[in-house]
Amino acid sequence: MERVLGHLIGAECSLVCAARTDAGVHAHGQVAHLDLPHTSLENLSLRRLNRPLPPDVRIVACQPVPIDFDARFSALWRRYSYRICDDQVGPDPLQRHRTLGWPKPLDEGAMNQAAAGLIGEHDFASLCKRRPGASTIRELQVCRTTRDPDGILVLQVRADAFCHSMVRSLVGMLLPVGDGRRDPSWPAEVLVSGLRHPAAMVMPPHPLILEEVRYPAPEEFADRQLRTRRMRG
Repeated sequence: MERVLGHLIGAECSLVCAARTDAGVHAHGQVAHLDLPHTSLENLSLRRLNRPLPPDVRIVACQPVPIDFDARFSALWRRYSYRICDDQVGPDPLQRHRTLGWPKPLDEGAMNQAAAGLIGEHDFASLCKRRPGASTIRELQVCRTTRDPDGILVLQVRADAFCHSMVRSLVGMLLPVGDGRRDPSWPAEVLVSGLRHPAAMVMPPHPLILEEVRYPAPEEFADRQLRTRRMRG
């Protein structure tokens, strides 16, 4: 995308994205911003933007935003989904690139009971690949599993932000609960310990999808930026 945009505006450019994704993770709702000091949006029509892009990347909307907008730091929350097939047949071959096959039946009730103990603001160090100087404290707002019409188990996870590999580690911690190997209280115990547990594996990236990034409404964004300026001043 940076290469295509740079060609259209005639200068090097840099995109700031709302969320990092591990290699192999998909996204329906990625958001990115670009500073254009001298180029209007007239040169950035969706047709011109998408024509040179590879078939696995598409820009679905493009619009001006306030000068203080930041795709990463202005976001209120991010929502991911993770798809798991636990029947004897395995994933539909046409859906294999975004669905994990699991060999044992999963109890979504037990998984939701375990997930409830993780909701709130916590130190998620036990579920993250740590980076020097980076905080691992996050607010997990939603974590629940449901079945779609095809019987696929879909985990929906929402937080103000995520650490590296946090969602895939979270899935790896809930699956042993779902198939009966661990008690629903176990994930919360691992979380409190602050240490990674060998039974909580980092699951494959391909079933993970960045579904949505939410930002303040325009009037809320203006008030938020004004309060930030006053605090800095």
